[in-house]
Amino acid sequence: MPELPEVEVTRQGLAPSLTGARITQVRLGKPLRWPLGVAPERLVGLRVQGLRRRGKYLLIDLSEGLLLIHLGMSGSLRFAPQLSPAGVHDHFEMQTDHGSLRLHDPRRFGAVLYAEGPQDARAHKLLDGLGMEPLGGDFDLARFRAGLRASRQAIKQLLLSGRLVVGVGNIYASEVLFVAGIRPTAPACSISAPRAARLHAAIRQVLAQAVRQGGSTLRDFSGIDGNAGHFQLQAQVYGREGQPCRVCGTAVQALRQGQRSTYFCPRCQR
Repeated sequence: MPELPEVEVTRQGLAPSLTGARITQVRLGKPLRWPLGVAPERLVGLRVQGLRRRGKYLLIDLSEGLLLIHLGMSGSLRFAPQLSPAGVHDHFEMQTDHGSLRLHDPRRFGAVLYAEGPQDARAHKLLDGLGMEPLGGDFDLARFRAGLRASRQAIKQLLLSGRLVVGVGNIYASEVLFVAGIRPTAPACSISAPRAARLHAAIRQVLAQAVRQGGSTLRDFSGIDGNAGHFQLQAQVYGREGQPCRVCGTAVQALRQGQRSTYFCPRCQR
């Protein structure tokens, strides 16, 4: 599933080309998770004023309203002056005077949703419950520590929930906890202040590194140029069950948490 680094890579790739573009046509394919929420022709003539990201949502600010895009389980965006004919898994295409933006999503769990503005109820429903942005200036250590102390949930599950901090998906949660030296099953409230500070720093470090490496491609994700991400190739523990830890040589172990696979080093993570 594309997570924060993949969406940020997409945003960075799109912003220079798409900002200032005028929409000339919108085409819809098979239904996605939610309806667009507006007649496609109503978007024609609007201009793209900028691109932002909130958690795993890409926000395209228009001269009237905004588009919220979620890549779901298997989505990716392409942008080019001219794209090849749409295929069976291409479900949204926005043509502009700068080029065409297309959502490719084989599993159709993604979404493109129009909102009248930041105060639109649909935008509020999707964005209001999201936690702190880990790569932004509001990722406050004191607030992070308070959130840990208030939860008895296993630390990996709390990170995945997105309520305290957004964007720490499954692969990144395993990697973050390895860097911080914390066992994924540890109750969040049991994490001491020094370990919380290490975890806070590790979240920033791992996610920023993933963005620099183009994100992770486990199945479907690729950037707007079609290139895969490379972070997964340098993972310390994720997907390495039975292989030696790159730090201490102990075999990496795996367990199931909330229907997701978790990887950790039993020696480095206490």
